[in-house]
Order: sequence, then C-alpha cells, then structure tokens
Amino acid sequence: MSEVAVGTVFTAGLFIGMLLLLEVGRRTRRRHQAQYGEAVGAGLGAVETAVFGLMGLLVAFTFSGAASRFEGRRQLIVDEANAIGTAYLRLDLLAPEPRTTLQQRFREYVDARLAIYRAVPNSLEVSAAVARAAVLQQGIWDGAVAAVPSAPNPQLAGQLLPAVNEMTDISSSRLAATRMHPPRIIFGLLGAVSLVCALLAGYAMPESAPRSWLHMVGFAAVLAITIYVIIDLEYPRLGLFQVADFDQLLVNLRAGMR
Repeated sequence: MSEVAVGTVFTAGLFIGMLLLLEVGRRTRRRHQAQYGEAVGAGLGAVETAVFGLMGLLVAFTFSGAASRFEGRRQLIVDEANAIGTAYLRLDLLAPEPRTTLQQRFREYVDARLAIYRAVPNSLEVSAAVARAAVLQQGIWDGAVAAVPSAPNPQLAGQLLPAVNEMTDISSSRLAATRMHPPRIIFGLLGAVSLVCALLAGYAMPESAPRSWLHMVGFAAVLAITIYVIIDLEYPRLGLFQVADFDQLLVNLRAGMR
C-alpha cells in the first residue's frame, strides 16, 4: 500500500475519531456540569489556548515543509532537463565517431530517466529503471572521458566532463528528494494533537445548546483534509498533487535528440 493510500486511511480514521471525541467531550461537559454546576470549565482556557496553539504550529510547519519540498522536486526536474541538454549540446565538441555513440547513449539515458517516474508506484519497475539509468550514466561518463583526448580541441572538449558530472549529481539529488520526508512520528503527533483538540472543543460546547452537526463535522473535516493535503504534498505522483507535468521538459528534450 502506498504512502498516500495509508495517509487516506489515516485521515479518514482521524475524521471519525475527532467526531467521536467531540461528542465524548460534549457529553462529559454535560455530566460534569450536572455534578459541579457552573464552576465546570473554569481555568481551562489556558489549556485550550496552549493545545490549539500547538496544533496551529504543527500544521503550519508541516504544511510549509511539504510545500517547500514539493516545489524543490519540481525545480530539480527543470535543473535536470537543463543539465542534460547542456551536456548533449557539448557533444558537438567531440570527433564524429564518439559523438554519434554518445548521442545514442544520451537518448537511451533520457528514456531510462523518464521510465523511472512513469513506473511509479510499481517499486520493482522503478528499481529496474534506476539500475538501467545508472548503467547508462556510467557508460556516458566512460565514453566522454575516452573521447575528450581525441577531440579536435581537447581543451575545449573538456567542458563536456563538468556538464556530465552535473547531470549525474542532479539525478542523485532527485532520487534523494523522493526519500526526503519528515519522520512518521510527526504525523502521529499531528493526529494525536488533533484528537486532543477535538476532545477539548467538544468539552467547551455549552451544555444548554443543542448539538451542532455543522460545527462538529466542519471542525473534523477541516483538520482531516488539511492533514491529508500535507501527506499528499509529501508524496507527489501518488496522490492528487503531481509533478508529472514538469516531466514534459524531459519529453521535449528527448524529442529534440534526433
């Protein structure tokens, strides 16, 4: 089961749990008010402020981090397309024979890079595509190192090697970015604090007022949807938020390698 599927189940359970705790808090307030009178709830304002403030901070920081990493992943696609395009253009500095061979390897390499992300969420296909891209990457580097000394202008052709190196580095950065997420305990804490907030919100409901399903469902839904969006942003390509539209840059680059 993918992380977003797990997140969907988690947030659905959280929504139901918050509804239940809102009702539990409301009924507990009614029972305490019947036993202790109007003194019930005195002094709880500071506790509620602290807990809801903590909830706001957790949501703000996790959402900000998820959005930042999402934008970073899209920027890495742009950087990779630019790096591959630059290295491909510098093949023109080589002699005809090695240039033709390396141009073919570049085409295969871009195809392999696209295959990695098209295979998501099939982990076996992703691993196979990553391995193939790594082999092609090494082949490009070896071919470039061997071709530079025999180029018409070796000093000028040497500019190819830094470009290939940058292309390799960005592919590693993209792989690392797909694995860069906050610890799962953060999401657990976010869920736990949400449940505590629901209990306190239910306890704060006045005993004399009728149950307001609009407010109860709205409170639970807003928090659950917010947490789901955070999880979805953390795992693009698996949920609603996608970075696949930026892959068109690599598709266009591959189309120009004819």
